[in-house]
Amino acid sequence: MSSEYRAKVFKSGNSLALRLPKALGLKEGAEMVVREDRGKFAFEPVDAPKRKIDLTGIWGSCPDLKPLSPEEREFDPSPRIWDDPDWPGWSGKSRA
Repeated sequence: MSSEYRAKVFKSGNSLALRLPKALGLKEGAEMVVREDRGKFAFEPVDAPKRKIDLTGIWGSCPDLKPLSPEEREFDPSPRIWDDPDWPGWSGKSRA
């Protein structure tokens, strides 16, 4: 179910602005995308950027934590069943 609100257009500096009702629950400074289609306007919030994890607050509580060297970042290959040429799943035949 949708609701209908009335809003006023007013001049703000050299631009026009649309005063939206507080009941919409928008936050001041929220960035919006406005679309115009044959004289009708629609707006929606811009997707928030993906947040990165910030570990600076816990860095001091982990004194032994240090970045991995390039040599430590190398891992031994892990064998997989599908890498085995004798695996019966390739041909669909079961082994007897």
